[in-house]
Amino acid sequence: MGKLTGLKVVDLSQFLPGPMLSVMMADQGAEVIKVEPPAGDPARAQAPFEAGQSVWFRNLNRGKHSVALDLKSPQGVEALWSLIDGADVFVEGFRPGVMKRLGFGYEAVSARNPRIVYCSISAFGQTGEMAHHAAHDLAVQALSGFISVNDGVDGTPVVPGAPSADMAAALTGLSAVLMALLGREKSGRGDYLDIAMFDSLLPWCSHIVGTAMAGGEPPRSSNQRSLGGAAFYNVYETSDGRHIVLGGREPKFAANLLNALGRPDLIPLATEPPGLAQVPLVDFLRQTFRTRSRDAWIEWFADKDVAFAPVLDFREAFAQPHLAERGLVANADGAHHIAPAIRFSGEPAWSPRPAPELGDG
Repeated sequence: MGKLTGLKVVDLSQFLPGPMLSVMMADQGAEVIKVEPPAGDPARAQAPFEAGQSVWFRNLNRGKHSVALDLKSPQGVEALWSLIDGADVFVEGFRPGVMKRLGFGYEAVSARNPRIVYCSISAFGQTGEMAHHAAHDLAVQALSGFISVNDGVDGTPVVPGAPSADMAAALTGLSAVLMALLGREKSGRGDYLDIAMFDSLLPWCSHIVGTAMAGGEPPRSSNQRSLGGAAFYNVYETSDGRHIVLGGREPKFAANLLNALGRPDLIPLATEPPGLAQVPLVDFLRQTFRTRSRDAWIEWFADKDVAFAPVLDFREAFAQPHLAERGLVANADGAHHIAPAIRFSGEPAWSPRPAPELGDG
């Protein structure tokens, strides 16, 4: 029995943020009713497929039930109200104003079910001049400043590898829902949660945004300690065209590596300010790491106490023994699942439940 067994969630969201929020609840035993349009969540059609379902869709919707409703029809409206009457949580990811026009805004829903926790997820929130601006993750990351430091050595921004704004909203939304459910235990009433991808992502820059937030210079990757301006927090190419990283700037790591490489004279440079002062050290490390293959460096670093890692592609990453040791991937019914990161002691090993077929009830 999961921590959330007994809770009922009605989820009208699609794609990533809302489904990610609700699958974390489903993994902990909540009953999640996924309300889809008659054509289904578009994620169902996103390749690649495994065992007859989209890998994306399965991993974000396992353990849920699906109900296909046309919310512009009287039958669909009546069916959704029936689901809302017994729900603890309501999640929607439409653009601001859509649910109200359909007759399911918070005021109407809470009037009928005062205990419901109603969570709206949008790009920029329900209020403000940006509320109705169309955006997915990339645009939110661009407007929040994150793409400006997601750049290559020439300073050109590139598309990020992770949908950070989507995931930040999912995690923030889940935290808010659980807080509201705890609050309901005291007040007896639910709450309304206005979760914005933009708002949720913004705190993720607190370690680099200080001067810019105060009206000064914005952070630049070339001279920022955790974005590529420091020798011991950087990416290096190896002789076979692959890459490794140094991922720890503590002086002990610099001393351990540079002593092992026979260059103790460079150790003081590792504590210099990121940027120009560290260029000689960065250049030395670049030249050094190009002398061996990535796998040869893995072997060389094996007995060195240095924050080092090879850059793996996803196939290599998912083949690591660590994933099996931690139970991070499960195979059920011929399909692979990424296991929940949240686990509790004393509970049985996690086993994935199937993702629903459209309209399975």
